[in-house]
Amino acid sequence: MDRCIVLVDAGYLLGAAASLLAGEPSRSRITVDHAALIQGLRDRAENDTRRPLLRIYWFDGAPDRVPQPEHRRLRVMPRVTVRLGALTRSDGRWAQKGVDAAMHAELTELARNRACSDIVLVTGDGDLLPGMMAAKEHGVAVHLWAVQAADGDYNQSEDLVAEADERRVLDRAWITQAVRAKETGGVCAPPPSPRPEIAAILSAPLPDSALAPAAGRAPAESRHPADAAHNGTAERAPAAKGVPTPKDLAALRHPGLHQPQQPASATLRWSSDKGWVDRPAAEPPDAASMPTLAQLTTAEQRWADREEDITTVGGDPFEVGQVFARRWAERLGDQSHVRKLSGMYPRIPHRIDGELLRYAARFGLLAHKDDQIDERDRYAIRAGFWRELDTRTGTERASAGE
Repeated sequence: MDRCIVLVDAGYLLGAAASLLAGEPSRSRITVDHAALIQGLRDRAENDTRRPLLRIYWFDGAPDRVPQPEHRRLRVMPRVTVRLGALTRSDGRWAQKGVDAAMHAELTELARNRACSDIVLVTGDGDLLPGMMAAKEHGVAVHLWAVQAADGDYNQSEDLVAEADERRVLDRAWITQAVRAKETGGVCAPPPSPRPEIAAILSAPLPDSALAPAAGRAPAESRHPADAAHNGTAERAPAAKGVPTPKDLAALRHPGLHQPQQPASATLRWSSDKGWVDRPAAEPPDAASMPTLAQLTTAEQRWADREEDITTVGGDPFEVGQVFARRWAERLGDQSHVRKLSGMYPRIPHRIDGELLRYAARFGLLAHKDDQIDERDRYAIRAGFWRELDTRTGTERASAGE
């Protein structure tokens, strides 16, 4: 058939792009416009092969093969099929399982069935050499694409380069049409002003009862665990300093631990940057009467929310909090609830807070965290929630010195 097909090793493509633009192969260091990237791949493939595109296959790894936000966006795009391998962790090392085998199987099957005349491979892994050779034996022209190497050298198997019928390099100018490096130290949204309370919280010693469980707990994972499986290799994840949980810090007030005591009427809330704040034993009537997002959402809105989550929401914790707060505020019949809730800062009513965290869990934030959202992510989710409410009430908390 006079058509072309593109097989993309996402670990190679995005990891090499991160090396080129950000200086290291960490996908968390780049921002990707997936719609623009797919369109660029399609245009380039049709131009190079002079054949119409049949399909783009996107191969990537995911924890337990559970689609991440980017995979959900990609798989609803026209002419795109997502194939997921597994990311597993053993002895502190990430390993990508099944991606190379899936690419090899797809490559040979497409060639055997004469589904196309040209196949474009975006990969650097030499394990695909037998599949490339088999495709050529079935009369398929194999085009090998590389991402421009940061050091000017090859970032592909030399055997693949030698065996390919055609080879092209996706240079920096092409890559930057859809991929850009994040600013060093930047975040997805303006951060709140630094507070000494937060520095004290993060540096507080943990009680003895918390140290034993923490010792056996896996360090917090990278936002993109597929980074470790870039180009088919596994690397050791850097150890991250544990963040004390509210339960851990509450134990610091136990007199038997001889630690600095906090006010008896206070407890830690991670809803904001205030640190230790007073919390009553029971929620006030105003908080208990506030409707949840589920109560405010119709079946049609629920369907539209799901579409937006798949196609638009990127899954960044701060952004997730903003999206939830926007939907909740827009659907309230009584806008006085927004003002009441703003006055409760930094405490989000328990029912709404639980619903917020359950919504955030849809975006893969539970992966490899024992079904618990990481404390830093919780902080970002709630900070995004408050930032959205502040824009609606005109509140400037940092300038008010709260």
